Amino acid sequence: MRSDIDTVDRQLLAALQTNARLTTGELAQMAGLSQSPCWRRIRRMEEAGLIKGYHARLDRRALGYGVVAFVNISIDFQNDERSFEFVEAVRRIPQVVMFHAVTGSSDFLLMVVAEDLDAYSALLQRQLHRLPGVKQVHTSFSLQEFKPYDDLPIPPASDGR
Repeated sequence: MRSDIDTVDRQLLAALQTNARLTTGELAQMAGLSQSPCWRRIRRMEEAGLIKGYHARLDRRALGYGVVAFVNISIDFQNDERSFEFVEAVRRIPQVVMFHAVTGSSDFLLMVVAEDLDAYSALLQRQLHRLPGVKQVHTSFSLQEFKPYDDLPIPPASDGR
């Protein structure tokens, strides 16, 4: 789909990513279109999977999550059944806000939020250490956030524009 998006699509994607509450009329005016063609472009990008959904960005600190931890987990198995159990168990932990399989010294990287260090310690002892097949857990705490995960860069057109 990337080759099918033009400058107007890129404008619409950037605008929606910044403010998903913009109306089709506002987006159309911004892009120099009428409402119907604008709506069709957005619908096409939704159907192509470029737009996965519309979300509110919440403030973790305002919600009481003062701790961000990056948790590297090594597991003692690599078969499909046990891996599936592990993945599903991690997905059920609401404090895990990002979860990736990675290369390197560990098998998985989790981003976890907690109210404070005591809450993280309880989560670690009661849930993370008890996940299926866990061999080793290593935690790094975020001391300061310089750039949160917010917006994806909109790729330039293939001609560089």
